[in-house]
Amino acid sequence: MGIEDQPAAVRDGEALNGKAVKAFLEKNVKGISGPIEISQFPSGYSNLTYLINAGGRELVLRRPPFGKKAATAHDMGREYKILSTLHPVFPYCPKPLAFTEDESILGAPFYVMERIKGIILRKTLPEGLVLTPSDAGALCENMVDLLCRLHQLDYKALGLESFGKPDGYVKRQVSGWARRFRDSRTPDVPDFEKIMGWLEANQPADTTEPCIIHNDYKFDNLVLYPDNPLEIIGVLDWEMTTIGDPLMDLGSSLAYWVTLDDLDEMQMMTTQPTTIEGMMTRRQIVDLYGKKTGRDVENFDFYYMFGLFRLAVIAQQIYYRFYHGQTKDKRFAMLGFGVGILENAAKRVMSGSGI
Repeated sequence: MGIEDQPAAVRDGEALNGKAVKAFLEKNVKGISGPIEISQFPSGYSNLTYLINAGGRELVLRRPPFGKKAATAHDMGREYKILSTLHPVFPYCPKPLAFTEDESILGAPFYVMERIKGIILRKTLPEGLVLTPSDAGALCENMVDLLCRLHQLDYKALGLESFGKPDGYVKRQVSGWARRFRDSRTPDVPDFEKIMGWLEANQPADTTEPCIIHNDYKFDNLVLYPDNPLEIIGVLDWEMTTIGDPLMDLGSSLAYWVTLDDLDEMQMMTTQPTTIEGMMTRRQIVDLYGKKTGRDVENFDFYYMFGLFRLAVIAQQIYYRFYHGQTKDKRFAMLGFGVGILENAAKRVMSGSGI
């Protein structure tokens, strides 16, 4: 099996109609014939991702989650368009193959893309993979470098102006995520009112250099080359991509970045192996990004605090589905507790502890 990322059995309540998938593939993807096998990638908390093995050819199918969804979330057509536009100029994107809005097939719009096969880092390193402190530092630098390359793409030349509104971006993000939190709050989580008030009062001006931002750039959305795990060969999960402030993108990424010197409760939030020796600190990553791009990163507290709040809202939206019985995924049971931990972290930033 090696150290490459592997799918697992499809979770209860998330099975696909195999006959319908097979018929769609045979009609829309060249070279598909014979029986197919469907398994599911077990990670991820938003859109569902399946591996389709069709006669030895591996494809990936993406569809929205089952249950209640925000009206503007999980736009499969938009995600497919982004991949179609970016893949030729940023080949770290998976190659999209087919998309349909026809909900009669699987109950929701979905699309199919080529699989980028490799290593994906999750909470701990996969068995058999060892990273020295030097390796860990080099991987961090490569991760920052690739984000900088994405942020340097000319979205206007690519015809992506309609995929975001950079004017007023920060203001819309603060108000929009605040609204989402209030709409999805359950009685057993904090109210975040002080955090939302601080973000409202401390917004920076619009960036003069808007760009394509991934909005979920982290290790478990990066694919590493099996023969050289320091080389990044793929970037996954483009569902939240837009045109906006690059520092908001970096702040959202660092909300997931837990280090060995963080408090014990933050250690409980670790979802990627950023606590191993040699991994950069959040401050080092921000400084490296500033050095590579020339952007001013001196006052980064706002962006990191926004990232923490945004992550809390994402967790709460998922927990809302679990709380109301719309999903049986047991991973979601502890997310409400995690929302409280993220509020504590945001309060520490608000009190002046920095990133």
